[in-house]
Amino acid sequence: MKTRTMERRRFLKSTAVAGSGLLILPSGVLFGQDAPSNKLNIALIGAYGRAAAHYNALSTENVVALCDVNELNLAQGVKRFPGAKTYVDWRKCIEQSDLDAVVCCTPDHHHAFVGNWALNRGLHVYMEKPLGLSIEEVRTVRENYLKNKGKLATQHGTQRHAFPNFNRVRELIHDGAIGELQAVHAWGDRQFRKSGYLPAEGSPPATLDYDQWIGPSPYHPYNPDYFSGSVGMNCLQWNMYWDFGNGQVGDMGSHTMDLAWNVIEAGLPVSAEAFGEPFNPEVTPVELTAMFELPANDWRPAIPCAWYQGGHMPQSPLDAVHLSGSFGHGVLFKGSKGYVVSSFDNRILIPFGDEADLTYYHARSKEELEPPITPSFQGEWINACKGDLKTSCDFEYGGNEMEMMDLGLVAYRFPGEKLEYDGKEGKVTNLDAANAFLSRKYRPGWELDG
Repeated sequence: MKTRTMERRRFLKSTAVAGSGLLILPSGVLFGQDAPSNKLNIALIGAYGRAAAHYNALSTENVVALCDVNELNLAQGVKRFPGAKTYVDWRKCIEQSDLDAVVCCTPDHHHAFVGNWALNRGLHVYMEKPLGLSIEEVRTVRENYLKNKGKLATQHGTQRHAFPNFNRVRELIHDGAIGELQAVHAWGDRQFRKSGYLPAEGSPPATLDYDQWIGPSPYHPYNPDYFSGSVGMNCLQWNMYWDFGNGQVGDMGSHTMDLAWNVIEAGLPVSAEAFGEPFNPEVTPVELTAMFELPANDWRPAIPCAWYQGGHMPQSPLDAVHLSGSFGHGVLFKGSKGYVVSSFDNRILIPFGDEADLTYYHARSKEELEPPITPSFQGEWINACKGDLKTSCDFEYGGNEMEMMDLGLVAYRFPGEKLEYDGKEGKVTNLDAANAFLSRKYRPGWELDG
């Protein structure tokens, strides 16, 4: 089935008329690039919870497949998309022959698997963050995307990227409001403390395929508390555990560092060091500071970039600006002539020094402002699938950000050590013991790049 489906999709793509302005999707449907009203055939993997946030955007398309390990969640999805075929195992779902695209809203430990398998089958992918839980996972997804960059559209689900403030902060820094950029500090204040994996308690309900929920991760016994969270927020019941998530680094860290990443246009770091609370082999840290060195690019010098969480904070540049109280999640940009402090939707410009009179800074006219993401973050991806394939947070952009953040968790295991990192090879060069933590171990029968 896999071979026949892939051969069919290759044939359909190869029959596009060169120079005609036409695009043939994997399902074989012919689109004009200027015809966004044509509909994609989409599989929604993870049918309720976080997936419900996609219902409205996907309602303009054909949701032809729904997948969830929980039959009750599937039932919610079917109410909204009654014509869709239903699955429990996403590996079977993505083999459905009429698919064009996948939206992945599974638990985090399935993300890289779904992403790789879908890309390998010629499907466009929207992936909820984080892109992967390990450096190997992130790099594999990014490499598979780059192999298909001229064919497939991807979007990493840091949907706050569509807030207008992201553009305004970028414009301030790039237009020189704080002089030359010198450092970046990002932080989040969530604190969900766990002591260890939950003990065995009861049996999974008949409506839940718990073994499929565990998926590629090492087995841990069922406990109903893994599923006791509110709709759309149940991730907080399990994403602090190493085998199911990467804690706040991959949760709010993905979103907050995106606010910085959108500005600094960074590649991969050349070093990482981290410290925090004592290491727990079962639970990711609450308190953490991770510091990275990022190479120079064509408009800024090499800069340090830091991530703080769980109460760790950078120093405020001004006594009147209380970072921990006013900015639950935020970024501080330090320049040669001032600072910008920003949350997701607000910003403060703080000039400093006798020469910081702002005469060197010329604000853009309204016509020169960077355009907003339209019609929405999900809608941008949908239109990209039908047209130019370009999105704001593709898997190269999101993959680079998440590789850096995941490297911070590797460095956290080696307090007092500064890890030197070769981004081209994806290896730590000065401490070989750290390389053992660039990947994860999986249960037999699960293949990352299938």
